[in-house]
Amino acid sequence: MKNKEMMVMENNKLRIYSLDEAKDKHLGKIGTERRDKYEYELRLDLLGEMIRQARQERNLTQTQLGELIGVQKSQISRIERNAKNVTIETILRVFRALKAKVNFNVELIDGEFKIA
Repeated sequence: MKNKEMMVMENNKLRIYSLDEAKDKHLGKIGTERRDKYEYELRLDLLGEMIRQARQERNLTQTQLGELIGVQKSQISRIERNAKNVTIETILRVFRALKAKVNFNVELIDGEFKIA
Protein backbone atom coordinates (compact mmCIF):
# COMPACT_ATOMS: atom_id res chain seq x y z
CA MET A 1 0.00 0.00 0.00
CA LYS A 2 1.28 3.45 -0.87
CA ASN A 3 1.97 5.73 2.07
CA LYS A 4 -0.60 8.26 0.80
CA GLU A 5 -3.45 5.79 0.89
CA MET A 6 -5.65 4.75 3.76
CA MET A 7 -7.47 1.42 3.99
CA VAL A 8 -10.89 1.45 5.63
CA MET A 9 -13.41 -1.34 6.16
CA GLU A 10 -16.86 -0.29 4.99
CA ASN A 11 -19.73 -2.81 5.15
CA ASN A 12 -17.20 -5.67 5.27
CA LYS A 13 -15.55 -4.36 2.11
CA LEU A 14 -12.11 -2.89 2.03
CA ARG A 15 -12.01 0.65 0.64
CA ILE A 16 -8.76 2.44 -0.12
CA TYR A 17 -8.71 6.23 0.20
CA SER A 18 -5.99 8.53 -1.03
CA LEU A 19 -4.68 11.00 1.54
CA ASP A 20 -6.54 13.81 -0.22
CA GLU A 21 -9.81 11.82 -0.17
CA ALA A 22 -9.39 11.07 3.54
CA LYS A 23 -8.75 14.75 4.28
CA ASP A 24 -11.78 15.75 2.17
CA LYS A 25 -13.96 13.29 4.08
CA HIS A 26 -12.73 14.01 7.61
CA LEU A 27 -11.61 17.65 7.43
CA GLY A 28 -13.67 19.05 4.59
CA LYS A 29 -12.84 20.15 1.08
CA ILE A 30 -10.01 22.56 0.29
CA GLY A 31 -11.21 26.07 1.09
CA THR A 32 -13.34 25.14 4.07
CA GLU A 33 -12.38 26.75 7.38
CA ARG A 34 -11.53 23.46 9.12
CA ARG A 35 -9.39 22.19 6.22
CA ASP A 36 -7.57 25.52 5.85
CA LYS A 37 -6.78 25.56 9.58
CA TYR A 38 -5.42 22.00 9.39
CA GLU A 39 -3.23 22.80 6.36
CA TYR A 40 -1.96 26.01 7.99
CA GLU A 41 -1.02 24.26 11.24
CA LEU A 42 0.63 21.44 9.30
CA ARG A 43 2.82 23.96 7.45
CA LEU A 44 3.82 25.56 10.75
CA ASP A 45 4.73 22.15 12.20
CA LEU A 46 6.83 21.44 9.11
CA LEU A 47 8.52 24.84 9.41
CA GLY A 48 9.55 24.08 12.99
CA GLU A 49 10.86 20.68 11.92
CA MET A 50 12.88 22.27 9.08
CA ILE A 51 14.44 24.68 11.55
CA ARG A 52 15.34 21.83 13.91
CA GLN A 53 16.90 19.79 11.10
CA ALA A 54 18.87 22.75 9.75
CA ARG A 55 20.13 23.58 13.25
CA GLN A 56 21.25 19.99 13.82
CA GLU A 57 22.94 19.83 10.40
CA ARG A 58 24.93 22.92 11.42
CA ASN A 59 25.86 21.15 14.70
CA LEU A 60 24.30 23.92 16.77
CA THR A 61 22.50 23.53 20.07
CA GLN A 62 19.31 25.44 20.72
CA THR A 63 21.29 27.65 23.10
CA GLN A 64 23.89 28.45 20.43
CA LEU A 65 21.24 29.28 17.82
CA GLY A 66 19.44 31.45 20.35
CA GLU A 67 22.64 33.36 21.04
CA LEU A 68 23.15 33.94 17.30
CA ILE A 69 19.76 35.65 16.97
CA GLY A 70 19.46 37.16 20.45
CA VAL A 71 16.80 34.94 22.06
CA GLN A 72 16.75 32.37 24.84
CA LYS A 73 17.04 28.61 24.26
CA SER A 74 13.38 28.26 25.29
CA GLN A 75 12.31 30.46 22.35
CA ILE A 76 14.20 28.21 19.90
CA SER A 77 12.60 25.17 21.51
CA ARG A 78 9.12 26.71 21.10
CA ILE A 79 9.81 27.59 17.46
CA GLU A 80 10.95 24.04 16.70
CA ARG A 81 7.90 22.52 18.40
CA ASN A 82 5.36 24.95 16.95
CA ALA A 83 6.11 28.02 14.86
CA LYS A 84 2.52 29.28 15.26
CA ASN A 85 3.21 32.30 17.48
CA VAL A 86 6.46 33.46 15.89
CA THR A 87 6.90 36.56 13.78
CA ILE A 88 8.15 36.29 10.22
CA GLU A 89 11.05 38.52 11.26
CA THR A 90 12.16 35.97 13.87
CA ILE A 91 11.83 33.10 11.38
CA LEU A 92 13.97 35.02 8.89
CA ARG A 93 16.60 35.75 11.57
CA VAL A 94 16.72 32.04 12.41
CA PHE A 95 17.21 31.02 8.78
CA ARG A 96 19.83 33.74 8.23
CA ALA A 97 21.76 32.47 11.28
CA LEU A 98 21.50 28.94 9.83
CA LYS A 99 22.70 30.24 6.45
CA ALA A 100 19.58 28.83 4.82
CA LYS A 101 17.76 30.23 1.79
CA VAL A 102 14.11 31.09 2.43
CA ASN A 103 11.31 31.46 -0.13
CA PHE A 104 7.78 32.57 0.73
CA ASN A 105 4.91 32.35 -1.71
CA VAL A 106 2.27 34.97 -1.07
CA GLU A 107 -1.03 34.83 -2.90
CA LEU A 108 -3.77 37.48 -2.82
CA ILE A 109 -7.19 35.79 -2.76
CA ASP A 110 -10.40 37.81 -2.37
CA GLY A 111 -8.54 40.71 -0.80
CA GLU A 112 -6.80 38.55 1.81
CA PHE A 113 -3.19 37.49 1.90
CA LYS A 114 -2.55 33.76 1.97
CA ILE A 115 0.99 32.58 2.62
CA ALA A 116 1.78 29.23 1.05
